[in-house]
Amino acid sequence: MRRKLLLLDIALALLVVYAGWHLRQTWQAAKQRETATLSRRVPPAPEPPHRALPPSPPVVAGTYADVVQKMLFDRSRNPAVPIELPAAPPPKPMPPLPVYHGQMNIGGGLTVIMSADAASPHQGLEIGDTIGQFKLVDVNTEEITLEWDGQRIRKSLKELQEHGAPAQQVAAAAQPVAPIPTAAPAAPAQPQSPQGPGQEIGGGVRACQPNDSNPAGTVMDGYRKATFTSPFGTSCRWDPVR
Repeated sequence: MRRKLLLLDIALALLVVYAGWHLRQTWQAAKQRETATLSRRVPPAPEPPHRALPPSPPVVAGTYADVVQKMLFDRSRNPAVPIELPAAPPPKPMPPLPVYHGQMNIGGGLTVIMSADAASPHQGLEIGDTIGQFKLVDVNTEEITLEWDGQRIRKSLKELQEHGAPAQQVAAAAQPVAPIPTAAPAAPAQPQSPQGPGQEIGGGVRACQPNDSNPAGTVMDGYRKATFTSPFGTSCRWDPVR
């Protein structure tokens, strides 16, 4: 029995010795690793590439407009000052258009017969002449062009003929209607007499007066009477003596 205990003691002693030796080896290996780690030189990392900062933009008034509009010490202050423009004058009213009565060309150029209104006397106009506030610019067999206040007005001949008719009709309707006699005596015919040149119809030419008995070629007051025969009958005029 003592022998078994002795062998057990020896075995435990050897185990203790082996454990101590193994612990010392482990401690020495750890010491060596620590020394190697602390003595190793770590190379420095390369510097990152240098990039220049972008330049600051110039100061623009629009960038701090919100500061002016929102951070105000006076409520009456307003950066958007309203500008009140004066009211535009009303457009100039256009006067009534002249009345067209006809046109003729008997060798001395085109003459347009017009009047300022239905009650005004007739005037003979050529291109470029004026009647009232209107200037005759162009005319043909269907349309007429007038100029007023720098504006061109193109109308048909029928419009200028008819726009003067209502006033005449109203004036005629306003007059009292005389009773029709049962037997009115016939008016005696007016005798013809040497009347002489009438109203000027344009270009220095004068019209013949009614019941003018002067023969063709008569010279009176610096004008010579001339007669013309056309499909519509015989007409006359007084031309200036050159």
